[in-house]
Parts: sequence; C-alpha cells; structure tokens
Amino acid sequence: MSATEIANRHLDSALTEAKTNHLDPDAMCRALLGAVVSKYLETRSVFDVQSELSFIAENCDPETDHAFMRP
Repeated sequence: MSATEIANRHLDSALTEAKTNHLDPDAMCRALLGAVVSKYLETRSVFDVQSELSFIAENCDPETDHAFMRP
C-alpha cells in the first residue's frame, strides 16, 4: 500500500466521522492541514514548509499542465 493510499483512506475516514458529528467538511480539512503543518514543523524549517505549501497551492489545478510534467 502506498503513502497516498494510506492518506486517502484516513482522509475518507476523518470526513465520514466529521459528517457523523455534523461538522463541516472544510473545517475538517483545515484541521487536518493544520495537523500536517504542525508535524512538518517538528523536523523542517518554516521556510521549507512554506515552500512545500506554496508549491502545492501553485500546482493544484488538475486541468493545468505544469512545467515539471513530461509530455
């Protein structure tokens, strides 16, 4: 099982639990993102975490081809 598969399984579980508890799915995603950032900051610099988040934000459009992608 890949890291992505594990993460997606836990995300689905968290969103299901949030729905059961009448919590907003966006609030759950923000909470998970905050937890990830906190975990990153245990071993990475603030600049490194900011760079990681910026890269993800700048490349999150699934309809856009990116310079780092091969044709």
